[in-house]
Amino acid sequence: MTQASAPGRTTPVDMSHRQILEALSGLLLGMFVAILSSTVVSNALPRIITELQGGQSAYTWVVTSALLATTATTPIWGKLADLTSKKLLVQLALAVYVLGSVLAGFSQSTGQLIACRVLQGVGAGGLTALAQVIMATMIAPRERGRYSGYLGAVMAVGTIGGPLIGGLIVDTPWLGWRWCFYVGVPFALAAFVVLHRTLHLPVVRRPAKIDWLGATLITAAVSTLLIWVTLAGNRFAWASPTTLVMVGGAVLLGVLAVVVETRAAEPVIPPRLFRSRTITLATVASVAVGVGMFGASVFLGQYFQISRGQSPTMSGLMTLPMILGLLVSSTVVGQVISRTGRWKRWLVIGSALLTVGFTLMGTLRADTSFVLLGLYMALIGVGLGMTMQNLVLVVQNAVGPHELGAASSVVAFFRTLGGAVGVSALGALLSHQVSGYVTDGLTSLGAPADGTGGAGLPDVHALPAPIRAVVEGAYGHGAGDIFLAAAPFALIALIAVSFLREEPLRSASADPQPEQGRQEVPPGGPRPDVVTVDCTPARSRPARGRLLRPGRRRGTGTRSGRPGPESGRGRSGQRSG
Repeated sequence: MTQASAPGRTTPVDMSHRQILEALSGLLLGMFVAILSSTVVSNALPRIITELQGGQSAYTWVVTSALLATTATTPIWGKLADLTSKKLLVQLALAVYVLGSVLAGFSQSTGQLIACRVLQGVGAGGLTALAQVIMATMIAPRERGRYSGYLGAVMAVGTIGGPLIGGLIVDTPWLGWRWCFYVGVPFALAAFVVLHRTLHLPVVRRPAKIDWLGATLITAAVSTLLIWVTLAGNRFAWASPTTLVMVGGAVLLGVLAVVVETRAAEPVIPPRLFRSRTITLATVASVAVGVGMFGASVFLGQYFQISRGQSPTMSGLMTLPMILGLLVSSTVVGQVISRTGRWKRWLVIGSALLTVGFTLMGTLRADTSFVLLGLYMALIGVGLGMTMQNLVLVVQNAVGPHELGAASSVVAFFRTLGGAVGVSALGALLSHQVSGYVTDGLTSLGAPADGTGGAGLPDVHALPAPIRAVVEGAYGHGAGDIFLAAAPFALIALIAVSFLREEPLRSASADPQPEQGRQEVPPGGPRPDVVTVDCTPARSRPARGRLLRPGRRRGTGTRSGRPGPESGRGRSGQRSG
């Protein structure tokens, strides 16, 4: 099989299962690096912030700054993937990530660390968007579920296993917290080398330009929103003139971005994508999945360390039910979807499990049985595994190849946006709730309520037994409150996926229609609507962009025994008439 490409189009790449796995290994390493950068510091943050002499706001911003940069740059990377070499872009993203990681490890203040985390986030945004785009280029939607399971499993290990790795590093005296940033560098370098050797994609070049004004407005709108969510309730009241200015500014910037994107020749986030009900509903669901994916990993680590008095390493180990649930469900469901082509039922079941899991986690307290806690975490993990990657698959199946980059990045953008807003908003809620519970507990003991628990993270092992019990109970109850607050988002995701129309997964990654009408081709040149060429008969003509039903091959008969497309041709390979 060879390819015929028309200008401005992305054509399918003919790769064997072994070649796909080889190239996929580099992508999986890159994706692991991207997720790891956001989660590995969660269990190490108390020690990092203490050593760098930072406050509560620095604690929040070390996490949020990377998520903010990832969110803001994801659609830009996705758009670039539609215009230039995807291989070059993913290698550039890896290089940016390595630079940011090394600099973060050398940070001497919280300000330097936050700036380096922004650079890490830029690289992670590229890896997040480009992994989805490259997979869509290599693999047809019908087969993509089979490989998306692998990607979902890697995301599970990176998302939930990151805190475990960070905990192990912090608890190892001869490593120290700086290795939380260095640990991803070897994986990034390995991914760079593997991709260089195994990833061979056609480079589609067409005259185009990046909508930098639209990208700037989108970034400014998202940044303003996240800064407001992070600082409200801490630096200023939720209902205050500052809130009015920041929220109003974010809305205004968002409206301007929509106007600019509507008129741009090459928009970063094409508004026309949202004319599709499938893409709109999948985007809504992605926001809720982002809250679950990032919120669970960040706040569970804090719950285990403060409310249960566990070490960073044990805090990571206690999240294993969620890791295993996500790992098994994403792999198994991906295989089932590839075999059956049916995906909606799994999205509905996954969203329902996510809703139930968050609701049950709302009953979380400091003395909750670990058996019950493990069951609740497993429900959340299974739900994430069924929804996370399959939402991307659904969107990619709904667009043509020339929009794979933009469409894939839209899902990743809103998923990361949901995670960033979720971490900021749920973190603010946790701080408020814990402060109130600690004050009530200390008052009942007759002790002065000095705000313990609201301004920073206490060392429960150094507290007197009665006060320690109050603090542990406050953080346990507060953790339950934030999971209960996340449950409505999962319910929204369930409603959104319930209204999705189940479209059959395509058996080829090609779009049978030209991107912009029929193009003139010089005599003897390839036709613009030709997407693949079957070279098995040496002199056969290229096949038109037709999607083959399962069980049929070019150049062979059908299962019923009727002649196939190549039957009835003369020696020249031309159809009669």
